[in-house]
Amino acid sequence: MTTLPFSAKSLFDLTGRAAVVTGGGGALGSYICAGLAQSGASVAVVDLRLENAARVAAEIEAAGGKSIGIGADVSREAEVASLFAEVDRAFGAVDILVNSVSAAVERKAPEEVTLEAWQHMLDSNLTSYFLCSQAAGRRMIAAGRGGSIVNISSIGGVTALGRGAMSYGVAKAGVVQLTRETCFAWAHHKIRVNAILPCQFTNAWWAERQADPASRALVSRVLDGIPLGRLGDAQEIVGPVLFLASEAASMVTGAILPVDGGNLAMNAGGSIEW
Repeated sequence: MTTLPFSAKSLFDLTGRAAVVTGGGGALGSYICAGLAQSGASVAVVDLRLENAARVAAEIEAAGGKSIGIGADVSREAEVASLFAEVDRAFGAVDILVNSVSAAVERKAPEEVTLEAWQHMLDSNLTSYFLCSQAAGRRMIAAGRGGSIVNISSIGGVTALGRGAMSYGVAKAGVVQLTRETCFAWAHHKIRVNAILPCQFTNAWWAERQADPASRALVSRVLDGIPLGRLGDAQEIVGPVLFLASEAASMVTGAILPVDGGNLAMNAGGSIEW
């Protein structure tokens, strides 16, 4: 039997690491924060709404972890600078960044999207990722010990979802390319950059659709596109993030990882029947 020069369990140990999670008060972000904290990381929970960030940080602290909650609009350069300065004071380092902002979509046909709505979607779902990646990347480069950036994109960033989500899809496609560009540029600094492509995960909006008889056709259509036959559960985002953030993925960078129940593996006209 081949003996590993390390404990396999230790690969996921984040003790002594400092993590920043944007969108940390959201449906997926809050679970990501909890997972990182349970693996030993100190976690800065960043959310547009301070009360959401503070709630998640308090839950982590109550469970014995170390966390701070920060309210910030991460699409604004000055606020990003301020939040990272606060992280510097609290933790003294940034080893992990998880960009998980996902602003709500104003659903309109492409010919009806206003420039204001277009710009808001790009600012929220793409520019914020760039600004935070840049701030974290500078700190990781200066520290000289590398780091991990995990970007939450979407299946809508590599395929067209329709349903009035064009600007969202374009922003999330930008996240995929941002991942590739920064992965390549920062690899020699030992900074790994990867992206996750979730399908539709259970949240308040989807819970309402599933409970609304008028949305039965929409829900059915979405579930038909997921071979596992269900929406993702928020807890199911934690494992992929922990893998990419940890030493378990020490040779993984530039990966675009679907967490989608098989959605992207299936052709739009595919069927198990013939």
